[in-house]
Amino acid sequence: MEKERSEYQKFTKPAELHKAVNTLRGLVAGINADTAVGEKELAELIHWCELQAPLRDRHPFSELLPVVEAACANGVITEDESKDLLWLCNNFADNSSYYDMVTSSIQFLSGMVHGIMADGELTDKEISTLKSWIDANDYLTGTYPFDEINTLLSVVLEDGKITEDERAELIAFFSNIIDFSSSYNLSETDFFKLREQYSVKGICAVCPEISFPNKVFCFTGESYRAKRNTMAEAVRALGGVVRSNVSPKTDYLIVGNAGNPCWAYACYGRKIEEAMQLRKAGAQIVIANETDFWDALDDANAGIE
Repeated sequence: MEKERSEYQKFTKPAELHKAVNTLRGLVAGINADTAVGEKELAELIHWCELQAPLRDRHPFSELLPVVEAACANGVITEDESKDLLWLCNNFADNSSYYDMVTSSIQFLSGMVHGIMADGELTDKEISTLKSWIDANDYLTGTYPFDEINTLLSVVLEDGKITEDERAELIAFFSNIIDFSSSYNLSETDFFKLREQYSVKGICAVCPEISFPNKVFCFTGESYRAKRNTMAEAVRALGGVVRSNVSPKTDYLIVGNAGNPCWAYACYGRKIEEAMQLRKAGAQIVIANETDFWDALDDANAGIE
């Protein structure tokens, strides 16, 4: 009994409680992204209830669990039930002062991806719904995994059609976001082969806003336009700082285009992997393609804000 109490003690902490509610919000939204709720998707919601069951008598689970369980009871979640669930979750999330809006929204996004992937499939409708949410929440720009998802979806949807390779690449990346320890249907091992086939170490942001005064820059890869010391001098001339290595204080990692045929979003290398790990840990490092760097530099030199 003591072990069980200890195992669930973390959920009594405000931060973990808030995360559980935001995960449920995203899970419900993701499951309903294609308007069809299947058996596997229902199982994910039921599993969420089971994870929170030891706290059934505590707020807010005393209010949430009966509503979720009732919605799942007949094997069908109606549109009204989904709206009721989201309304209830939003009430608890909005009344909390433990996390700011960005943290709450990123937790929601992770839950949404989990819900979308709950049945192991990714439909065009789900991709479209996720992109609509991304577009409506662009204040999350600069955070992980918002930038990465935004870039991938923008590239995939650019030509108006989604190939099976593009769908597989999205699934492979989404598998890095899902918390498999809280999933009933999904296992991380199911995605190992797909990750190997569609491995993307880093993803450049789409049309990032780049400013120079007091910002810390780092460069990686070979530029198609100038030597690295020339780029560094240009940054310093505008009040920026250049460092040779990536750190939590880095604002921008600029990726050179030369020799990289996938410059539109994919990028590779030690510094990029380091930047990605720091982003996952909460650092707001923008990984930007050098084309965007030159555009921002030209605008800054021309006095365009």
